[in-house]
Amino acid sequence: MSTRVLDDATVGTVRIGDLTVRRLGFGAMRISGALDANGVRDRDTARQLVRRVVDRGVNLIDTANIYGYGESEEIIAEALYPYPKDLVITTKAGFKPAKILKGHATLPPKGDPAHIIEECEKSLRRLRVDCIDLYQVHTPDPNHAYDDTLGAFVQLQQQGKVRHIGISNVSVMQLTLALELFPVASVENRYNAADRGSDRVLAECEARGIAFMPWAPVILGTPKVGAVVDSIAAAHGATAQQVSLQWLLHRSPVMLPIPGTSQLAHADENIDAGWLALSTDELALIDGTVGPA
Repeated sequence: MSTRVLDDATVGTVRIGDLTVRRLGFGAMRISGALDANGVRDRDTARQLVRRVVDRGVNLIDTANIYGYGESEEIIAEALYPYPKDLVITTKAGFKPAKILKGHATLPPKGDPAHIIEECEKSLRRLRVDCIDLYQVHTPDPNHAYDDTLGAFVQLQQQGKVRHIGISNVSVMQLTLALELFPVASVENRYNAADRGSDRVLAECEARGIAFMPWAPVILGTPKVGAVVDSIAAAHGATAQQVSLQWLLHRSPVMLPIPGTSQLAHADENIDAGWLALSTDELALIDGTVGPA
């Protein structure tokens, strides 16, 4: 297992309101599925995983109320409470639990303000905190006016239950609307080397100094992108995931990748991406695999 520990100089830092975090976080969506050596789901292994990423210098953990239906938040608290002073935990609300529809699981948006407030109380209890560092609107709900959903987050902030507010899965127009109501501290959209559909949102975040957290940061998607990334990875004795993460770090100074995993070894590999040195030519090759959004 790697012994290197991230510091501010390794990956740089980004501001989330009045908080400063390193630009390589951890996505906790999958930790409730962590497996022990026998391939059995194991909560103790999940706790070890969370402690491991923090011990290696990661100081932002991203979770949500629906990750493991609350189990992710519980595991984080079991593993780390009382929390290190520099650790920022962000969680989200805006979906309701999955239901089975015609044999397929669905995850409907739920931006009802009453639901948001109720879910915040649950997250506070599971995380064992009085105030959530960063509370994010998980997704706009077409059945509720977006500004009504946002208003619930503002209310929670005014009550001292939320320190900073972020938004997720948004367009530039939705980001602009949110900025009219509160200082947006973060945006979390799907973004990776093969999917740059949020380029304009990223550009807006960069112009305003808003942290941009790409979810699905290492999905390569197309054979063209995969071939280029695989070739660069082979030249460095690295993994394609490591190359993808390092490309993201170079893409923008506000970029804050949050790769997730349920495996300790994979978490170590992702963190080791912070020390991978890619040349200007290699970065340009990846840049050129996808046209502008």
